[in-house]
Amino acid sequence: MLLTVDRIEDQTDHIRSIWLTGDELPGFTAGAHLKFDCGDAGTRAYSLISWEGRESVPAAYQIAVQREDNGTGGSKFMHELKVGNQIEATEPKNDFPLANGKALLIAGGIGITPMISMAAWAKSSSREYKFHYASRSADVMAFGQALADVHGDAFTRHNDDVAMMDLNAVIENGLGSHLHICGPKRMIEAAREMALNAGYNADHIHFELFNNDAGGEETAFEVEVADTGDVYTIPPGKSIIDVLEEAGHDLVYDCLRGDCGICQTDVVSGEPDHRDVVLSDAEKADGKVMQICVGRAKSARLVLDL
Repeated sequence: MLLTVDRIEDQTDHIRSIWLTGDELPGFTAGAHLKFDCGDAGTRAYSLISWEGRESVPAAYQIAVQREDNGTGGSKFMHELKVGNQIEATEPKNDFPLANGKALLIAGGIGITPMISMAAWAKSSSREYKFHYASRSADVMAFGQALADVHGDAFTRHNDDVAMMDLNAVIENGLGSHLHICGPKRMIEAAREMALNAGYNADHIHFELFNNDAGGEETAFEVEVADTGDVYTIPPGKSIIDVLEEAGHDLVYDCLRGDCGICQTDVVSGEPDHRDVVLSDAEKADGKVMQICVGRAKSARLVLDL
């Protein structure tokens, strides 16, 4: 669908809210996202923000984009948009829905965006919820005061330069809740391990990794398909899945964020650069499997058994 930039507002020096309008915008639920065509930077997904807490036909979509100066270009493209510009996007899709029941919401950095909608949905449905938001400092914390005004005692801000969030204590105190967490990979990995150790059921742990422009420097590498010998170059800004699908390979995948495990592929040779939150540390060190939606290569070539 074709969207038009209706309004832009800077939340911090690096985070910008963008409102987009279009004809008959589809409604969405908490945790949904849009994928945008960012030109040479490829497609990028950004969570939809709702402060209302109900599915309705929106007058405009709101997203927030953090500029990553050392990223692969998606956030730069979005930050260069001006009011009146048009951009192609998919319809809303939700791979990170809010589970039913008591909710513990934890956001790190720009991972706040889907949590704004989740907290709004939880509040509007009168369910019990706690909402924690961590960032390096108050000056880089987008929406912090607005969320405090809306959610009151259910909301807690944590600024690292004052006092870092005790993630383990927050998770232990939320036992019995559905844990929803969005933020940097290390934060998600730590939270998942802490939650399992605290006694959470695995199906009560829900997470979304934001990695549109994060995750380390990208360089080109080669992928060889083991059973055919075909070799493909994976350039910066494109995933293994992107290139192999363009070449006609029929692949099985879902999330495209490295958090579902469906695209796991055997590695015959080469050294993967793991960027998922599915594999254990031991599996990553072993290097025999990888998630090809986000994984890249530390070696010049990977040979994969598709």
